[in-house]
Amino acid sequence: MGKSSGKKEDRKEVLKRLIKRLHEGEDPEKVKEGFKEVLRDATPTVISQIEEELIEEGMPREEVRRLCDVHLAVFKESLEKAKPMVPPGHPIQILSEEHKILLNFADELKNVARKTKEAEDLDSAAEEMKKLVRLTQCFKESESHYLREENVLFPYLEKHGVKQPPVMMWTEHDQIREIERSLYRLGDREEMGFQAFAKRLDEVALSLGEMLSSHFYKENNILFPTALDVIGEDEWKDVRQQFDELGYCPFTPESARITFEETKGPVPKPEVEGTVAFETGTLPKDGIEAILNTLPVDITFVDEEDTVRYFSRSKDRIFARTKAIIGRKVQQCHPQKSVHVVEKILKAFKSGKKDVAEFWLNLRGRLIHIRYFAVRDDKGEYLGCLEVTQDITDIKKIEGERRLLDWED
Repeated sequence: MGKSSGKKEDRKEVLKRLIKRLHEGEDPEKVKEGFKEVLRDATPTVISQIEEELIEEGMPREEVRRLCDVHLAVFKESLEKAKPMVPPGHPIQILSEEHKILLNFADELKNVARKTKEAEDLDSAAEEMKKLVRLTQCFKESESHYLREENVLFPYLEKHGVKQPPVMMWTEHDQIREIERSLYRLGDREEMGFQAFAKRLDEVALSLGEMLSSHFYKENNILFPTALDVIGEDEWKDVRQQFDELGYCPFTPESARITFEETKGPVPKPEVEGTVAFETGTLPKDGIEAILNTLPVDITFVDEEDTVRYFSRSKDRIFARTKAIIGRKVQQCHPQKSVHVVEKILKAFKSGKKDVAEFWLNLRGRLIHIRYFAVRDDKGEYLGCLEVTQDITDIKKIEGERRLLDWED
């Protein structure tokens, strides 16, 4: 047992030295020739672990990512030989199928760009412009693909100790998004001559095609096999359920969306002492009240029998609330002239005809937004009414974007 483990460790160290030599600029073909034996056994998971360790040892993450194509070319034969099969409906199969479709879109875009460059003017490229509109929409609709990876697959990999490869892949997602934004901006051609537009379209199409091809190769041959190796069978059904919740691209094949039945069931919620477990995580029992009071809204909960059960105590509460109202009927908390409105809302909520009622009013020079929500369980049974009140005066003044932190040091 010790010998086998040592051998595995030795092989890993040899592979690590190999990657370091590549990153120092050594000829990949010479490196490949000198490491034939050890390369034959290189698995995607081991390569992921090596990248992880190199970054932990101080090699800049961006440097590892930038030269990733070089060392993947050296490992190409062993990686493609090790690629596992997955059943239809498996999350990895869904992502892989979307990769194929997105690469086809990228090829179509390059053809459109080439034919547009060959055209004399916008009129003669009219057919290509129609295709460009369709393809642009397809790339916009691909956002769901990246969101499922970032919000479901990557966290599962991180739980199993695979942390750096997801970070590098997310960085590439953002680079893909930036190239796609360049494509979307080409839709506004008012101040651009046709030749300049055609040249820029060609540049964007080539850049996007190269980026997608390189990125998907890394995911298909390193990230996905690693995920299949480290994520347990009993977890994949939960991954698929969360994929379903986030939704798919309009072009995701129906054949890929079939029910995935090969796992044991959803992962049970962990019970940790001093916490309250929810479907989407846990909260500390002694922190729940502080969390609710920190929300930038005032909330009041009325149960299914119209009894006030709870209100938050936010820092700048808009309407006064005292503990004396707890256990009181909500109708008694309103002036007589508005009780009929309260009754109408609650009746509609209980019958299932409505789920939301909202109002807004000016109060001491501030714009106040008041919303009532029907609270229902997962079977649709009415549990009560949640009142949410928010001062939206400053929110309504927001314009443009703020993407950077504006704090002063």
